[in-house]
Amino acid sequence: MNSVLDGKIDIKKVVFTREEIEARVKELGEQITRDYQGKELVIVGVVKGSLYFLSDLTRYIDLPVKVDLIGFGNIPDTTSKTGVVKITKDIDIDIKDKYVLIVEDVIRTGLTTAYIKSELEKKGPKEIALSTMLLNPNRLLMTIPVKYAGFEIDDSWLIGYGLDRHEIGRNLPYIAELNKKD
Repeated sequence: MNSVLDGKIDIKKVVFTREEIEARVKELGEQITRDYQGKELVIVGVVKGSLYFLSDLTRYIDLPVKVDLIGFGNIPDTTSKTGVVKITKDIDIDIKDKYVLIVEDVIRTGLTTAYIKSELEKKGPKEIALSTMLLNPNRLLMTIPVKYAGFEIDDSWLIGYGLDRHEIGRNLPYIAELNKKD
């Protein structure tokens, strides 16, 4: 385990190792390269959680891509129940008539992802696809077409590779399960 977390976070076990993550991200990057060959692709990462996945994924995509970031803020005590969010950092790249790939760290209910996708659709892209490192299909509250998913997860509380607990642990090179949510 990483000494950065000593005394800060109670890790139960490593769920996905650095090697497993790297192999899966490479597979996804190669698939995206095949799927978007000859197309103008803009990759939009959702901050903060997707930064590690976004960074690694784009290095495995062998295409001339443009990369931008979008940020959102939760309205306290409502997002997980109602999907109420607001865009706090919009994209700067014009996506009209372009292929867009939204990159998330984790999709649980799908509400935030659906909101971000609907906001980007207003900008007139040719197509929007979704990619996520982690997907919890059992908690999805709506049908969203996730084209590229790294791993499926359950309701465990996870940390590492962009996922945090009180802003700690994003920098872990693996994904671990926490003993409990505090």
